[in-house]
Amino acid sequence: MSAPTTPPPRPPSYTQFACIGAGFSGICLGATLRRWHNITSLRLFDASPSLGGTWFLNRYPGAACDVPSALYSYSFAPNPRWTRILATGPELHAYLVRVAADYDLLDKMSFRSAVERAEWHEERARWVLTVRDLDADATFTHECQFLFSGTGHFSKPRELDVPGLENFRGVAMHSARWRDEVELEGKKVVVFGNGCTATQIVPALVKLGVERVTQIVRAKHWIMPPVDETVPRWAREVLQWMPGMLALQRFIVFCVAEIAYLSFPVRNRRFRSWNQSRSEAYMKATAPEKYWGMLIPDFEFGCKRRVFDTGYLEALDRENVILTDEPAVEVVENGVRLRSGEVVDADIIVLANGFEMNELLEGVEVVGVGGETLHGKWEKIGGLGAYKTFCVAGFPNFYLLLGPNSATAHTSNVIWIENAVNHSLRVIKPLLEGQASVAEVKPEAEEAYIDKVQGGLQKMIWSSPQCQSWYNKELDAPVEVAGKKTQRWNGMLYPWSSGHFWWACLFPSKADWVFRGPPTKSTIAKRRSSKTWLAFFTAIALSGVAVSRWTDGHPESSFSVAVTAVLGKLIGSLHGSGLTLGAW
Repeated sequence: MSAPTTPPPRPPSYTQFACIGAGFSGICLGATLRRWHNITSLRLFDASPSLGGTWFLNRYPGAACDVPSALYSYSFAPNPRWTRILATGPELHAYLVRVAADYDLLDKMSFRSAVERAEWHEERARWVLTVRDLDADATFTHECQFLFSGTGHFSKPRELDVPGLENFRGVAMHSARWRDEVELEGKKVVVFGNGCTATQIVPALVKLGVERVTQIVRAKHWIMPPVDETVPRWAREVLQWMPGMLALQRFIVFCVAEIAYLSFPVRNRRFRSWNQSRSEAYMKATAPEKYWGMLIPDFEFGCKRRVFDTGYLEALDRENVILTDEPAVEVVENGVRLRSGEVVDADIIVLANGFEMNELLEGVEVVGVGGETLHGKWEKIGGLGAYKTFCVAGFPNFYLLLGPNSATAHTSNVIWIENAVNHSLRVIKPLLEGQASVAEVKPEAEEAYIDKVQGGLQKMIWSSPQCQSWYNKELDAPVEVAGKKTQRWNGMLYPWSSGHFWWACLFPSKADWVFRGPPTKSTIAKRRSSKTWLAFFTAIALSGVAVSRWTDGHPESSFSVAVTAVLGKLIGSLHGSGLTLGAW
């Protein structure tokens, strides 16, 4: 009997665009390609078994966004049906599924497919990806002209720095690797961490009927009064049926959220002091006095991301919720040993201790021109850095969505994703039109931008000596930033407002780019010219004025209302045609 033969390797596949990740970033890319240019040659690779990225992986009890859902969503896909001001994890995941379906992206996604390596081939102007099929435990090759990374900042859970976790006989799980099958009712739970995630988990566990929650506090955070509440049905009806209300709502939320940016420049001490007083008063009014010393920070407001209360401080009044800041020294078979020698019994250990930050694309080897690796380049300069947060010299046709210095401490990251996608597609438009095949940012432009960003960060509260947070990376040796020596590198945060980033992404600077390679066939679908659109909408607007006069100024006229609704829809079509100025 002959031995079984090994199946032949899969032939390389090809799409014009490819993206690592099928969460907010990947879906935004696919939708924008369809909206702007009707390009469908795209493949999204994700190691998870479903789309959604962060909002698929983070399924812990109480999971929700800490940014209003009106802003934590795509500007081109507003949702009038959000049930809460701060959307829950399941609702956000359902939203992403709906948007992906609306833009026919579901069949362009390859799940349980982990990209392990991406190498640039100059002679063919292509990226060659090595992808592992996690179910078959075999690799295959995929090629593309344009490669995007949409892995985001919260992809690699931080390991617990307390020894002995492997000896624990119960269930131990990170908040981003939640096991839905684990029974919680009647169990003793130990929670490590005290940030946004932990403050959502603790009150949710209490509601689920656990016997006891012991939370080990490892850091302090300024906790603000809650902003979340149910969106009433009448408000959802108004948002769905009244033209312009969704855009108005988003703009108002954008402006209100942007006010929080004022906490970050070092010079704005009075504004920070006002917010700090608000937070401290709320924490003292809500949390048990015995826990004030464990909860109230001794650093300035703005040093870390603020936390909106979700019922956490009130939950600390429950008899079955115990808070301790005594350090854990060892995980033992039946629980956690504290420094005093006390063992906290546990059936379940929850790690809400965050993620590995100041790292991107961990586990993916990205090789650019001349064999230089992306991580090797970042190691040379001291930390993460990129031109306008998403382009790296020496890595042509490669774009990082939520790349270096694209995190925000006060508003929605979706704004950064949309504007990065928009700017990238504006840069490569000559390539899509067939004028060239390769676009690469100039090294001097990248270096100047990184220096400018790091210099801007030196003027922010995050760079103050007393500010210790995951935003900063401590360096082994000092580097020069904006003419000054420093041993800190902030590769996470953007030093200016989201409005500043929107403006920076509107108009590509051609002087910062090199376009090369042989001409190719245009892949952009022909569209009506902008002048034609402008004339068309002007005619519609004038018709609306005429109709308004004809109906003697009565807005309740059904004909007038119909024209208004049609005009609203047409303006929406213009926004989705690729002529949009940007995303806010």
